[in-house]
Amino acid sequence: MAANSELAGDIEGEYGGNRVQPFATPKQEQRLMDEEKKQNPSTWKKILGFEDIFSVKVWRASMAELLGTAVLVFALDTIVISSIQTDTKTPNLVMSTLVAITITILLLATFPISGGHINPLVSFAAALTGITSFSRAAIYILAQCVGGIFGALALKAVVTNKIAHNFSLGGCTLNVVVPGPDGPVEIGLGTRQALWLEIICSFVFLFASVWMAFDSRQAKALGRVSVCIVIGTVLGLLVFVSTTVTAQKGYAGAGLNPARCLGPALVRGGHLWDRHWIFWAGPAIACVAFALYTKVIPSQNLHTIK
Repeated sequence: MAANSELAGDIEGEYGGNRVQPFATPKQEQRLMDEEKKQNPSTWKKILGFEDIFSVKVWRASMAELLGTAVLVFALDTIVISSIQTDTKTPNLVMSTLVAITITILLLATFPISGGHINPLVSFAAALTGITSFSRAAIYILAQCVGGIFGALALKAVVTNKIAHNFSLGGCTLNVVVPGPDGPVEIGLGTRQALWLEIICSFVFLFASVWMAFDSRQAKALGRVSVCIVIGTVLGLLVFVSTTVTAQKGYAGAGLNPARCLGPALVRGGHLWDRHWIFWAGPAIACVAFALYTKVIPSQNLHTIK
C-alpha cells in the first residue's frame, strides 16, 4: 500500500495534482513518447551499444582483458612446452590439469573487473546471446588479441631460440615438418578434422561451462568460485580430449581461444600461419550455433526444485 501511495504521489506531482487525466494534449503525448524512448532504447541500439565505444569504463575494463590474456598466453604456452619437454609418459594429462588450474585462477582475477572473458570465443558468444553489446565485445576482442601478442613476446624473451623453434613457441599447430628417410616430411591433422574438432570443442565449452556464467540463475546458485572452477575444468578436459582422441604428432589440440593462437603466430610466424583461419572459423561457427541454441531453449526452468 505504501508503494501505491508513493506512485500516486508521483502521478499527482507530474500532472499538477490531478490524479486522473483521461485526455492529453498532443504536446504531452509527444513528450511522454520521447521519455519512453529514452527509458527504452531501440533493440538495435542495445545490441550494437555504440555508446560503449566512448565509455571510459569499458576501455578501462578492457585493460583487465588485455593483461589477463597476456598472462594466459604466457602461462599456457609455457605449460605446453614444459609438458612436452619433460618427457613424461602422460604429457596430455599433465598439460590439461595445469591448464584447468591456470584458467580458474585467471578467471577469478579478471571476473570482478571485466567479466572474465579473456577469450574472443566468450566475448563473441556474449554478444550474440545479448549478454553484452557488440561494441563492448569488439573492444574486448581487440584487447585480447593485443594481450595475446604481448604474452607471446614475453615468452619469446625468456626462452632460447632453440626451444622457440622446436616447440613453435607453444602456439596452435596443425602440422609440423620432421626429418624423413627421403627428406623432410609433414605430419599433422587434416583440415576437415581440425575444423570439426574446433567447432565441437568450442560448442561444448560454451554449452557445458560458459553458459553457467551467462545464466544468472545458475551463476547465483553455484557462486562465482564454483563457476570459475567448472569453466577451468571443462576447458582442461577439452584440451585433454582433443589432444588424445587424434593421437597425431604435430597437432597441438583444439585452440579454443583465437587470441592465444594469434599471439605466437604473429611473433613466431612460419608454419603457425598454416590454416590459422581454422582457429577463428571454428569458434565463430560454434558461437553462432550456441546462440541459436539459447534462442530455442526456454528462458525459465521447466522443473523447479522446492
